[in-house]
Amino acid sequence: MVPTVGAFILVFLSFLILSTLVNFFHKMWWVPTRIKRIMTHQGIKGPPYHFIHGNTKEIAAMKDQANTTPFTEISHDIYPRIQPHFFTWFQLYGKNFLNWYGPQAELVITDTEIIREIASNRSVAFARPDLGSFHKKMLGNGLVTSSGKKWASQRKVANRAFNGESLKNMIPMMVASVELMLDRWKKMAESEVEMYAEFRMLTADVISRTAFGSSYLQGKEVFEMLNEIGKMAGKNYCDPHGLSLLRKIVKSSDDHKSDELEKRIHDIIMETINKREKIMSHEDANTDFLGQLLMSKNNIINCQGYQLSTQDIIDECKTFYAAGDGTTSLLLSWVVLLLSIHTEWQERARDEVFQIFGKESQPRFEGLAKLKMVSMIINETLRLYPPGIAIIRKNKQEVTLGNLTVPGNTILHVPVLALHYDRDIWGEDAHLFKPERFSQGISNAMKNNPLAYMPFGFGPRNCVGSNFAMNTTKVTLAMILQHYRFTSSPNYVHSPVHITKLVPKNGVQVMLLALK
Repeated sequence: MVPTVGAFILVFLSFLILSTLVNFFHKMWWVPTRIKRIMTHQGIKGPPYHFIHGNTKEIAAMKDQANTTPFTEISHDIYPRIQPHFFTWFQLYGKNFLNWYGPQAELVITDTEIIREIASNRSVAFARPDLGSFHKKMLGNGLVTSSGKKWASQRKVANRAFNGESLKNMIPMMVASVELMLDRWKKMAESEVEMYAEFRMLTADVISRTAFGSSYLQGKEVFEMLNEIGKMAGKNYCDPHGLSLLRKIVKSSDDHKSDELEKRIHDIIMETINKREKIMSHEDANTDFLGQLLMSKNNIINCQGYQLSTQDIIDECKTFYAAGDGTTSLLLSWVVLLLSIHTEWQERARDEVFQIFGKESQPRFEGLAKLKMVSMIINETLRLYPPGIAIIRKNKQEVTLGNLTVPGNTILHVPVLALHYDRDIWGEDAHLFKPERFSQGISNAMKNNPLAYMPFGFGPRNCVGSNFAMNTTKVTLAMILQHYRFTSSPNYVHSPVHITKLVPKNGVQVMLLALK
């Protein structure tokens, strides 16, 4: 008997369903079981894997429980509250443990010797995991997300854009932005001011001026739209890997809205690029970040055979905005909060600013390196409130790290907050604000553990814009201290939360007092 077309279709559908089921159970059960067995044999333990969800439900429940009781007073001992699962599991399973983000294995590491190997192992140090669709729309395939020859070329260009001379040229633009903010504050003196909102506006202005130069008003529009996508990324952050297949078929309202924003951002930056390319012969058109990128493209400056495209430049501009906002505005907010509480340090910082810049003179590039007291305060703030609380890598193939053999496609998670609050490294007062820890520099503050402090990452993929963030913070803080004294507002409610970054949930309210 000759098989009918219907029979062939039935066989094909049966095969398709069986294949789908096999692939599903392979991803959701077989792979996690295999990885868990391999790591257990090497002494790495961790919470049990739960089918499909991994440990995501436990993590959500532990975070909800940790946040049920608000802070009754301002305490910097935030680690058990921000990452209660890590705080608990490190005590149960040791310095390194395995947990599960859906079916995705995640090896969490605080052993600094293994972290050192991650930083030096090229196959791991340069690797980045998929950050999800919303982060992809924010960052494109820029420096944060790219890899290989493309990353090497982008990093070379970024290093040039943030070298000493370029940073020096950016200082007047930073000063101009801070002056606008201080002028606005004249109407707010002797009253309560919400600093996080103020510093977000400031950061938008600084980055727009240094990225787009004379087109900075368009840059601020890009900034706001990227902020909207960032909120969506935070809202959808807890979707476990492997459970987002449906969203590729049926898009949510956030997906549609972020698509529209991504297109509008692309159009604005493309329009700015076209205008800039017409005036590239003018020297002052090349001094900002966009000008540096276009010079690299037009001069065919490449690394290992990769040349930047127009889309690469768009993605780099988006990355500068997103990363710069998430670092600088938060750092300034936490610094001001800490100085509003610890007013003795505020006075010491002000005395130093007066000594180096006087009471009225604008900060100069050459003087920023002399702000030792201010640097100590900033470093201690970054220890207690690092903007990013994790450094993530993903080994695509099996790799040996120390005495561990780690299976391919495992997330390697270095928990920055856990290291910054480690009492074995920083002492029993690790949760206290003590800038004097850094009086002899960063390396001497860590008791011979150089990888215990990493607010800007580590290894070859450390933050290329860290000096930009530090300079912006120093310029801003110096100018504020020249004109204002500030104390913590009675309305301030201490509630740091992790929403892709470590942010003040209710803002940072301080009482602003003009200096006589």
